[in-house]
Amino acid sequence: MAVDRGETVALLGPNGAGKSTAIALMLGLLPPDDGDVRLLGRAPEEAVRAGQVGAMPQEGGLIPRVTVRELLTFVRGTYPAPMPLGEVLDVARLTALADRRVDRLSGGQAQRVRFALALCGDPELIVLDEPTAALDVTARRELWQAMAAYAARGNTLLFSTHYLEEADEYAERIVVISQGAVVADGSGAELKKRAGGRRVSVDLGGREPDAFARVPGVTRVEVRGARVHLTTDDADLTVTALARGGALRHVEVTGGGLDEAFVALTGDALTRGDLHTGGVH
Repeated sequence: MAVDRGETVALLGPNGAGKSTAIALMLGLLPPDDGDVRLLGRAPEEAVRAGQVGAMPQEGGLIPRVTVRELLTFVRGTYPAPMPLGEVLDVARLTALADRRVDRLSGGQAQRVRFALALCGDPELIVLDEPTAALDVTARRELWQAMAAYAARGNTLLFSTHYLEEADEYAERIVVISQGAVVADGSGAELKKRAGGRRVSVDLGGREPDAFARVPGVTRVEVRGARVHLTTDDADLTVTALARGGALRHVEVTGGGLDEAFVALTGDALTRGDLHTGGVH
């Protein structure tokens, strides 16, 4: 797999698919069993030491009892040509929090500090492992605003995620991994097209969800509140059959979503809860 300069790329896959292993290989934390890993034309360890590559691991604590400014100043001092402190704070949306102690930040603010640490070397590439895991919707949005500001400077962003809608919204390219192998590589629109099928959404209207599974054309049934969402390989046939069965309210027919594409590409991982399709997690 190759990533071009300036791309924003998402790694998707169920638990155990190999996303974190792939990131560890990219950063030189694990040696490859076969082949070669190169970052910006160099060995991963060399690119990281030179500040060309920044990383935001899934886990990692922050030094307590220091301010955001003090922590970033210390880390910047370890790189040969660091990003100016004001730029780090601005890109990470931390200017107003620069003099606050790190151990007095919210979870979302602390995650933006971790992102700022990855910025300190003024990298051309940042690799992030599950950057928004366990954040609420507001904190995720704020972190993505910071990451988007970094990408807008012409830099490369590669991130793994369990949030399908996050990959679809922010990544120009999505790479799906299953059992250690790449099973799909393309834009969100391309992956949805590969999965095929359409989605028909209607109000439940007091009907039992199981009844919808027997409707012609339906391949998947999902209930969300008072509506049922049907994945179908023949939307016309499905809507006609539903109409024969009774009055339909608020019918909506759309193209298949990324969740259907993920299931089609990797099996039933989504139904096991490995991937999230929305809401607060």
